[in-house]
Order: sequence, then structure tokens, then C-alpha cells
Amino acid sequence: MPVNRVTLITLGVADLSRARSFYAALGWAEAAALDGVVFYQMDGMALGLFGLEPLAADQGRPGAALGTGAVTLAQNFPDTSAVDAAYLRALDAGATPLKAPEPTLWGGYSGYFADPDGHVWELAYNPHWPLDETGRTRIPTPE
Repeated sequence: MPVNRVTLITLGVADLSRARSFYAALGWAEAAALDGVVFYQMDGMALGLFGLEPLAADQGRPGAALGTGAVTLAQNFPDTSAVDAAYLRALDAGATPLKAPEPTLWGGYSGYFADPDGHVWELAYNPHWPLDETGRTRIPTPE
């Protein structure tokens, strides 16, 4: 039976050095740098930063103009103060503010920023999806 799983998210970046500096300022620790790709170990998966031109070539589309697409990456936090702290840290690291954290229509609290390459991140507190003791999000099953 197939398992719903993403094991690696790769972000195409215009300037790998700038992207590394940005994520380091957010507190992300590099796990490896191999063949021009920088990897960060996450809980059960990895995040990679890959230059746009080499990424296009790796996809079999040399010279293709890659964009950021309509994707939002998200991090959930245990409370609103942790969301606020993470948002300010991102802005201090050079993120572009998109929407300051605020209460949501769904009863939570969230805000958005873009990294230096335009990749959009949401920082959220969701009281309906409590984090477990390891910080993992668990979507409750309907009763």
C-alpha cells in the first residue's frame, strides 16, 4: 500500500550563497552540501537548495526559466508567541514580509513571508491541529 510521504523538497535559488546565509540566519543547520546542492535534515525528510540553472538541467530542461510556482511551505508552532518570534527572525534574516501574523478565520493565527528567492512560507499556530511532544503536526481524524 502506498504511503503519503514527501521525502525531499528542493527549492531552486538564484544565488546559493545568499540562500545559505538566509537559512542559516533562520537557525537551519546544513546537513550536507553535495554537487552544488545544500541539504537540511528535517524530521523524516530533507530540504534542498539548488541553483536555478543546474536544477533546470537536472530536470532535463537546460535553459528553462524556473519560477517559484504556487506553493506555500508552512511551519506550525505551539502558540502565537512562537509564530511572532519566528516571523521577526525571518524578517531580521532578510525575508520579505507578505502578511504579518494575525488571527485567522479558521480560529488560528498565521503570517506569511517570502525568502530571498520568493519562496513563500507560512508560520502558523493551529489550535485544531495540536503539535505532539516532538513538534509534529497531526491532523485529527473526524469522529
